[in-house]
Amino acid sequence: MARKVLVLADIRDNSFRNVSFEAIAAGKQVADGGEVAAVLVGENVSGLSSELFYYGADRVLTVENSSLKDYTPDAYSQALLQVIDEESPDAVIMGHTAIGKDLAPRIAMKKQAGLVSDVTALEVVGEEVVFTRPIYAGKAFEKKVVSDGIILATIRPNNITALDRDESLSGEVKTVSVDIKDLRTIIKDIVRKSSGGVDLSEAKVVVAGGRGVKSEEGFNKLYEFADIFGAAVGASRGACDAEYCDYSLQIGQTGKVVTPDLYFAFGISGAIQHVAGMSNSKCIVAVNKDPEATIFSIADYGIVGDLAEVLPLLLEEFKKEVVSS
Repeated sequence: MARKVLVLADIRDNSFRNVSFEAIAAGKQVADGGEVAAVLVGENVSGLSSELFYYGADRVLTVENSSLKDYTPDAYSQALLQVIDEESPDAVIMGHTAIGKDLAPRIAMKKQAGLVSDVTALEVVGEEVVFTRPIYAGKAFEKKVVSDGIILATIRPNNITALDRDESLSGEVKTVSVDIKDLRTIIKDIVRKSSGGVDLSEAKVVVAGGRGVKSEEGFNKLYEFADIFGAAVGASRGACDAEYCDYSLQIGQTGKVVTPDLYFAFGISGAIQHVAGMSNSKCIVAVNKDPEATIFSIADYGIVGDLAEVLPLLLEEFKKEVVSS
């Protein structure tokens, strides 16, 4: 059953987040031979259109307005709703990011549509699209089908593989004019806190520290370790509470959810709240001085030892590998 699918591109610092391309791949599956149109929202963003074609978009709809320079729920929901009304799609897909988690429920409510959030896999079965999403802090998975109206879904980063980039691809770029009015939120200034330039929620390698890191100085060693892999640095709630690092690094049930290829857990006990945010990592390496630490029950590799002794040794060995390669 061919469907028309809209995919919202997620932009940060004038470049696409990887989940934008993963969402296009998901859109291709949902379209099932139909059309995938990527929606590019912002101010002066039309120059980015070609990249969306390279990753499989059939068309690109650019929505430019000075009110869309920075994300606000009022402006973006108005813009996207007008695009949906004009295009009449069968489905709308976006990333399960800060924007997607805020925007998708608003669109679903306005359109009285079913929403499946935090999707990790999907398949087309007959005339239905079956979405898989985690429940109970990642301990189980459920399958969901939207049986009536527009299908809305948000895609968890690093779970659906983007299509191979092909620079020979191109398509139609259409400019959509929207009327933005009665804004209740206006952005005056933006202050960003960074984990070293690597997007934590999309990182392929994550180096995370817990209370076992023991200090802010201990976290500096994690940054040094992360630099070897081009990794993002994260933390448990305990480390954030102890003021070893900023809460923007928190991974877990009340923090960010990550699904990297490689996850280092340094001095993290493995509390269920933290595990909820990283248990779907493809490979987990844990270092903890407590041999009974819960983290070892989900780790693929474990080292029992004092972090102050183990981390310098790992740093030394991995640096040797980098130099030799």
